[in-house]
Amino acid sequence: NSWPRNNPGMSVCLVSTCSLNQWSMSFEQNKRRIQQSIAIAKREGARMRLGPELEISGYGCEDHFLEEDTLTHSWEVLADILREGSTDGILCDIGMPIMHNGVRYNCRVLCLDGDILLVRPKLFLANDGNYRETRWFTRWQYGWTLQDLLLPALVTDATRSKQTRVKIGPAILQLADTSVAAETCEELFTPNSPHITLALNGAEIITNGSGSHHNLRKLDKRLQLITSATCKSGGVYMYANQIGCDGGRLYFDGCALICSNGQVVAQGAQFSMQEVEVVTAAVDLSATRSMRGAFMSRCEQVSTVPVVPVIHVDFKLCGRPAATFPAPPIDVRVHHPMEEIARGPACWLWDYLRRSNQGGFFVALSGGADSSSVVAIVGNMCQMIVKEVKEGNETVLQDLRRVVGEETYQPDDAKELAGRLLYTCYMGTSNSSQATHDRSKQLAAEIGSFHLSAVIDPVISALMALFVSVVKREPRFKAYGGTDPRENLALQNIQARLRMVFGYFLAQLLPWSRGMRGSLLVLGTANVDEALRGYYTKYDCSAADINPIGSISKEDLKLFMAWGAEHLGYPELANVLAAPPTAELEPITADYTQLDEVDMGMTYKELSEYGQLRKQHRAGPVSMFRALAAKWGPVSPLGLSLEEVAAKVKKFFFYYSINRHKMTSLTPSYHAEDYSPEDNRHDLRQFLYDASWTWQFRAMDHLQQEMQQDMKKRGQGTEHRKA
Repeated sequence: NSWPRNNPGMSVCLVSTCSLNQWSMSFEQNKRRIQQSIAIAKREGARMRLGPELEISGYGCEDHFLEEDTLTHSWEVLADILREGSTDGILCDIGMPIMHNGVRYNCRVLCLDGDILLVRPKLFLANDGNYRETRWFTRWQYGWTLQDLLLPALVTDATRSKQTRVKIGPAILQLADTSVAAETCEELFTPNSPHITLALNGAEIITNGSGSHHNLRKLDKRLQLITSATCKSGGVYMYANQIGCDGGRLYFDGCALICSNGQVVAQGAQFSMQEVEVVTAAVDLSATRSMRGAFMSRCEQVSTVPVVPVIHVDFKLCGRPAATFPAPPIDVRVHHPMEEIARGPACWLWDYLRRSNQGGFFVALSGGADSSSVVAIVGNMCQMIVKEVKEGNETVLQDLRRVVGEETYQPDDAKELAGRLLYTCYMGTSNSSQATHDRSKQLAAEIGSFHLSAVIDPVISALMALFVSVVKREPRFKAYGGTDPRENLALQNIQARLRMVFGYFLAQLLPWSRGMRGSLLVLGTANVDEALRGYYTKYDCSAADINPIGSISKEDLKLFMAWGAEHLGYPELANVLAAPPTAELEPITADYTQLDEVDMGMTYKELSEYGQLRKQHRAGPVSMFRALAAKWGPVSPLGLSLEEVAAKVKKFFFYYSINRHKMTSLTPSYHAEDYSPEDNRHDLRQFLYDASWTWQFRAMDHLQQEMQQDMKKRGQGTEHRKA
């Protein structure tokens, strides 16, 4: 009987969820943050606390999960949490890896009063995109059944009742006044989510400890799934997540939530420099019972679902004072996509900087869109740090003092802080324009970076002289009489590569030259579309330590610059946006100026289309042609001929395939787009291609002919054709 045994009206309970900035394999600090979140939940009067997925070890341990040490250290941390009284008087849902019968599981461990109530393994694993959970874990395949899990001796010693075995499997905790069950991250996204069966078995509170990373425009989908989880079936849904960079390319974007009967009643921050954020709300379980009891078709379905095991626990969540009122529904906060670009990578960069113990960032600032976007993001990071310190974030202040090497440093101004953390240099050549020089100088001044301007022609000339002395031939630009395309390309590439070499030299010694501590992290400035097309020099300025925009499209960066000029206080971004993108690697003559989109033979907007079709829609050449024939072809507003569409698709796949090898050395980038071609984990494909694509292109040609014949029969294909 899940009804309160004393006063039926006393059905309001306080529950807490949280976002934790965990760090993979940093067990000491992870434990501290877990216990801090539990202490905050207790202080706020909560009787239940939910934490993120794999919060003890950190989600991003990857192949460290294969090591027995990782499992042992996770048990050691849990033993400390139990022994030290953290779970006294509060039901805690904690995430950690566990081995049972020689099989590793991604688990939730539900604890109370120094004992373990249940170990709940994950039923469905995330194994696409950035996720590789089946490499390290096995899903629970025994259905709705429980088994005995033998506890390590160190955990037995730590538990209050000296437990030697606990139950492992999916189950409902039947408390004295309500019922609680858990699901984990990916299970929410599956078509037949466990919460459906759990709710129909009477679970009134369902928890979800998650490790969900940021994707541009992804929060809406997550919110929709969470609210729909209780919209039809009623109930309370609690969502916890990691927040921050836990050691890799992903930024976990927090946004802890509590939802009741399809309405959000509490929400945490999506982008934050807080290491621990606890979200607490009072929820009325009588509203859940009323909603479920009035939904007659739901009542009919209750008897048709599998029966979930029940574990009885003599503990009450409810029984709050009569003056405790349920939290009302709130308006959900969803950031503008440009604000996501400003804040997500900024928080990721701050985590990387403070945890790598470096002295700041270096950016080769060219005055173009990409490098300007990167320094704007770092500038916003400085603004966020100053704001956090002013609001009393002691962790940020102490980390900042350690980074700058001053024990009493107090940041009051974001520009002054940028002068300590951000170093920029314009590396000009004889092919550079005064306009890009001036734009970089002005933008650096608006942000406050320590800015230098250098002319690297002497280094280029020295290398050219060395080459000529060895080879006895002198390559020339096309504009100066060069006849072989290899000459023109090599002369461009050497400029770009020397910028990388000089950039790293500056990054190591600029703080030394100013009497400041540490070295600098070099930031890459290549966007996702350039990576997809391969429109950059291998081991040029794209070769860096990390890249905050490497998974952001050029089209989004354009929108970001327009937004940033107004909202970040960097008006020079508008001038950068107005200038046509150019690499400035070829000589400027009276009748020729190098332009990116002309060089590439395709626009950045087209590249975004190709990227989304190739990765997100899993389209090869034929499928891509079919999709773009509908979108760009004769019967579309664009009105291209089928021959033109086919030529565009073939050109893209040719350049994609001959440049795919560059992805193997791509700088680790903040993940923001699902069509990222990053080779390390997200986009696993070969890097040596037959660039002729003979079979696929022949199939495309046949399809094109069939389309033309069919359109001719129906009299289509001319009415939208542009003159």
